Amino acid sequence: MSARTAAAALRRVRALCTALPEVSERLSHGAPCFFVRDKSTFVMFLDDHHGDGRLALWCAAPTGAQEALIGADGERFFRPPYVGHRGWIGVRLDRTPDWPAISEIVEEAYRVVAPRTLLAALDAPKGSSQRNREHSSG
Repeated sequence: MSARTAAAALRRVRALCTALPEVSERLSHGAPCFFVRDKSTFVMFLDDHHGDGRLALWCAAPTGAQEALIGADGERFFRPPYVGHRGWIGVRLDRTPDWPAISEIVEEAYRVVAPRTLLAALDAPKGSSQRNREHSSG
């Protein structure tokens, strides 16, 4: 995997993660990681972790998702070391990534760790105040 490909993938992952409420990024264990409220990790970006040859995300996942995803597509998904026993899912980015699906996985990872107040903000209708103004003026 080229450095240019990894950098482009990290830019896309960063955009997905930082679009969510109160997300920050910092290095953790030498890898770019994304945190909710600067404390709960929900996504890790790994490039050739300990020589595994993968460009991948490790994502928090709801109960049962790891088994379902690996069972459906074991070439694209895997059980990551260290966090796999907690149900996290590994998502390969070096196998023609399905970015709409990755976006959903990232949001689901966020939902696993985010507090209810942030989930309410995430689920609030976007632009509802603008729509209300349009209906009242029309």
